[in-house]
Amino acid sequence: MANTPNTGGVRKSTEDCAVCLDKIQEKKTLKCRHSFCSACIDSVFKFKPACPICYTYHGEYKGTQPEGTMTVMRSWQTLPGFEHCGSIVIQYSFPAGIQGPQHPNPGVRYSGTSRTAFLPATEEGEKVLKLLKKAFDRRLIFTVGRSVTTGLNNVITWNDIHHKTNMAGGPQCFGYPDPDYLSRVQEELRLKGVTLDD
Repeated sequence: MANTPNTGGVRKSTEDCAVCLDKIQEKKTLKCRHSFCSACIDSVFKFKPACPICYTYHGEYKGTQPEGTMTVMRSWQTLPGFEHCGSIVIQYSFPAGIQGPQHPNPGVRYSGTSRTAFLPATEEGEKVLKLLKKAFDRRLIFTVGRSVTTGLNNVITWNDIHHKTNMAGGPQCFGYPDPDYLSRVQEELRLKGVTLDD
């Protein structure tokens, strides 16, 4: 029985552990109903408390987002595709700081930044706002690392939860209209363990 996730093997049956690919020893069944060797799943959970099969979180996942603020405002301005309502404006703000042990270069400075994002002021938009607030409180929306857009290191970057940073221009400009955005971002949040149920 291995204590690290297997990356290339194939499970022979549901009686086999998806981590070590051997017959399950000291079976541990998660709330998502997937079963593993107790030692294998304990080892996986040290790195990320999520089921290796369905990615359901078991417990609360905390990220590496630096200290900052999330401010929410309401606007009468409409978003393309949501002309029947106003918009929700989210302002994220982070001061400069020093990377901690959870960041790629502990002790190295990172610069401050601010970002603005937009949601439609609809029932689903309000739901996404609650989820984003929960993700922000769990330090999951941003991290410190290398910027994909600028190539700069030691900067505050998005952490795989996509935001609409423009009101218009469509998906290619990170704006609206984008009819599937609200459902996509809810799935991204779910994969990080952020749901309204927890």
